[in-house]
Amino acid sequence: MLHERKVVVVVPAFNEEPRIAHVIRTMPAFVDAIVVVDDASTDRTRATAEAVGDPRVEVITLEKNSGVGAAIYRGYEHAIALSSHACDAFAVMAGDAQMDPDDLERVVTPIVKGRAGYVKGNRFRHGEWRRMPLVRYVGGRILSLMTRVATGAVIDDSQCGYTGLSRQAADSVDFAAAWKGYGYPNDLFARLVEARVTTEEVVVRPIYADEESKLGKVAALRVGLVVLRAGVRRGARACGAPASRPG
Repeated sequence: MLHERKVVVVVPAFNEEPRIAHVIRTMPAFVDAIVVVDDASTDRTRATAEAVGDPRVEVITLEKNSGVGAAIYRGYEHAIALSSHACDAFAVMAGDAQMDPDDLERVVTPIVKGRAGYVKGNRFRHGEWRRMPLVRYVGGRILSLMTRVATGAVIDDSQCGYTGLSRQAADSVDFAAAWKGYGYPNDLFARLVEARVTTEEVVVRPIYADEESKLGKVAALRVGLVVLRAGVRRGARACGAPASRPG
C-alpha cells in the first residue's frame, strides 16, 4: 500500500516472454497486486510470468488477441474487484519493460493523495528524451497536439502508456464502449475529460532497447481518427473541459 491506499498494477502483455519476468521482479514493494493480462500470446508469456513466483501476480489470458486497450480495460475490471476506496490507484506498466519502476511512486502519488483522478507519464520533459526514436518523438508530439485541440485539455505526452487511474475515475468510464486498439490512450483521456476527471502529468524516464515500434502509418492513421472522433464529441457537447495541470 501507499499512503494507506491500495495500488494495483495492470500489465498488458503480448508475446513478452523475454521481458515479462523482469517487469514483475522489479515491481516496487508497495504494489499490492499485479494483474498480468496476456493478450492471447503465442509464446510462453503466461508461463514465464507465473514462474516468477510472486504471490501478488495473477495472470488473465484473453481468448483472442484483442489489442492493448482491451487488455488494459480487462485489467482495470479486475482491479476494480480488488479495490474498496475511491483513491485506490490502478497503474499501467507494459510488459515490454519500457517503464521505469522507480517512476511508479511518482505516477500513483497524485491518485492516492486524492489530487487527481488520472495521471499520465510525460517522457518529453525528462532529461533523457533525446533517447526516444525520432519517429516516436515526432509522432508523439503531433498526436499530443491533436489531442489537446480535440479535448481542450492540457496534455503534453498523450501517447505515453505509463498511467495511474483512481477507482473513482475508473467507475466513470464505460470500458465496453471505449476504443480497444491503437488510439486507446487518446480515447480514454477524452472520455475522462468528458467525465470532468482531474488529470495530471508527471515526468517519467523513456526507456527503449530492442523492441520494435508497432506504430506504423496505418496505426498512426487510426490514432488520428480516434482523436478526430473525440473532437467531434466535444463539439457536439459544446461544453468546457475539467481542470488539468501539467506535472
